Amino acid sequence: MPLVAHTDLPTFQRLKDEGEDILSPQRAAEQDIRELHIGLLNMMPDAALEATERQFFRLVGACNQISQFHVHPFTIEGLPRSAASQAHIDQYYESFEKIKADGLDALIISGANVTHNHLSEEDFWQPLTEVFAWAKENVTSILCSCLATHALIEWCYGIQRTRLPAKRWGVFSHSVTNRTHPIVAEINTRFDVPHSRFNEIFQNDMEEKGLIVLVRSDIAGVHLAVSPDGFRIIFFQGHPEYDDISLLKEYKREILRFYHHEINEYPPFPEHYFNAELQQLLSAYKFRVLEARQRSMPFPEFPEALLISQLDNTWRDTAKAVFNNWLGKVYQITNQDRRLPFMAGINPDNPLNL
Repeated sequence: MPLVAHTDLPTFQRLKDEGEDILSPQRAAEQDIRELHIGLLNMMPDAALEATERQFFRLVGACNQISQFHVHPFTIEGLPRSAASQAHIDQYYESFEKIKADGLDALIISGANVTHNHLSEEDFWQPLTEVFAWAKENVTSILCSCLATHALIEWCYGIQRTRLPAKRWGVFSHSVTNRTHPIVAEINTRFDVPHSRFNEIFQNDMEEKGLIVLVRSDIAGVHLAVSPDGFRIIFFQGHPEYDDISLLKEYKREILRFYHHEINEYPPFPEHYFNAELQQLLSAYKFRVLEARQRSMPFPEFPEALLISQLDNTWRDTAKAVFNNWLGKVYQITNQDRRLPFMAGINPDNPLNL
């Protein structure tokens, strides 16, 4: 399912340079293949805005070659933006009003940073719930990432997330718990998933509301669940879209926060992410940072180049398989008019006939 570069969004060229299959609108028009239109509601902060674009675009573009994907990025009010990020959004993103008018076959909603104890107190809560309400009625399937999962579960089912004793941060082993569901068909039954969150919605709370848990970890909890109808809403608590360097970038940001006295404790290693050699290197680096902080010296150069070559990605293939299964099912049941969620004869309450 090749992506179509239907706008001048720089992410298209970046992915093409990395070897991804990107079609020009002219080439796409010459192919007698059905289109799918996927929305990406990108709520990530400025530092991760464009990286999040690339991560989800890669997963969509890696699906099998039975369709052409038009990915439509957009965002909402209530999210602070720098001038540069706002300029990027103004130039390349669509408005929600246009999204509603044109319609979507599927929708991806990213995570976001929060500043309040309760999600309903966030400035973006009202605009986000407006997207939820529209998408539930008009989009075949919605895929939520991390914070979006917590927000939509609270909005739909009244379950509030629970603050964890410590940040759930690292790469954790998971198992498929429902091997017959089409979303996890033919994928590895045990695989890794990155997590990065302070909060969790627990399996028991999900199942009490009829949600179907598909993938979980004994340590990290539920990673993948779906709405009671089996397909209309896909919930991720982990981050299958992450690049191999995503946790490294986050770890570096946390060290910088410590150096600038924004947090009091030096950040721990993300679990199961750095090998023994990298942990030894980073432990030595920690003493340099502690000394620089104490003596008001310049921030020591972070040894990023030495680290990157030894980072492993143990989740990407499975993430691609899940996205392929998801969009393959969207392709099979969505209406050719993207303003309508289903083709004739599909039961919205059980669209996959599970």
